[in-house]
Amino acid sequence: MPNLLLEHCGPVALLTLNRPEKLNALNNDLISALTAALDSMEFDRSVRAIVITGTGRAFSAGADIAEFQPHMKAGPPEAIAHFMRPGHQLTRRIEQFAKPVIAAINGLAFGGGCELVESMHIAFAADTAVFSKAEINIGIIPTFGGTQRLPRHVGRKAATELILSGRQFDAREALDLGLVNRIVTGRELLKQAMALAEDLATKPPLTLAAALWAVHHGMDASIDDGLAIEEAAFARIVPTKDANEGVAAFVQKRRPEYSGL
Repeated sequence: MPNLLLEHCGPVALLTLNRPEKLNALNNDLISALTAALDSMEFDRSVRAIVITGTGRAFSAGADIAEFQPHMKAGPPEAIAHFMRPGHQLTRRIEQFAKPVIAAINGLAFGGGCELVESMHIAFAADTAVFSKAEINIGIIPTFGGTQRLPRHVGRKAATELILSGRQFDAREALDLGLVNRIVTGRELLKQAMALAEDLATKPPLTLAAALWAVHHGMDASIDDGLAIEEAAFARIVPTKDANEGVAAFVQKRRPEYSGL
């Protein structure tokens, strides 16, 4: 997959968007490659966490507009089927993935690149990273879920201003808004993202999956429905060997030995 580099670093998979000549713009080939990589890792017990970054000066400059322009010209059904829905499917796949997915934002994250960030569970940004909801500047709206996810991250008014203005904002503002978790130097970015992924890889995987499921499905629920979702997630992990091992290790004051079962 020349557009996507895959490196296995112990229990962590590092995915690198690799279209530097296009600022890692997301075309359907790259979207398909990302989806296929996630599919291959879903039931691979040797992979416990995933880090996604970009080659060169961009994380991703967004959708490959030149490639998608013919679909736009063909009209709404074609544009939705071949432009919008592949992006929706990818960001939903990431958002719902049962293993932690961490963004290491090394540079530009514009348009669809910013929407990738919005879909990931955790995001670290280089201090030189720059973000933009740039779609308005070429006459369209966010197409990979940005009108829905960004308000959930940063609030309706902040998201509306960013989507309508298309202005650029830096890593500090992204952190203040809650779009990213941490800012680090570019030199430290991948090191710190990988370190967190390696730490998460030591946690019980079925419990990680249950926590991710509960957070995702409870985001838009009432508190009562959310608590029911949490109960269901807890019920799933109570019978697991790892949950019982973790509790026993705590009571016995020893380090747990998780099996992934």
